[in-house]
Amino acid sequence: MLAVAAAIVFGFALLLDLFDTDLNAPDLFNWNTLVLIGLTLLALYFAGVGSGPRAGTGSGRRFYGRRPGRG
Repeated sequence: MLAVAAAIVFGFALLLDLFDTDLNAPDLFNWNTLVLIGLTLLALYFAGVGSGPRAGTGSGRRFYGRRPGRG
C-alpha cells in the first residue's frame, strides 16, 4: 500500500514539474518536498511497514482432505 502511495506522490510531483506549477503554495507543494515524501514512503515500504501479516503467522494455504497434485 505504501508503494502505491509513493507512486501516486511521484506521479503528482511529475505532473507539477511538467506543467511548471506550484498550486499557489510554493512552500507546501514544491517538487523537492513531494520527492522526499515519495522516498520516505518507499523507505517505509522496503522496511516492511504496512506490508500486512508476516509469513509465519499462519497466513497461507490450508488443504483439507486430499492435497492437489497427489493423485
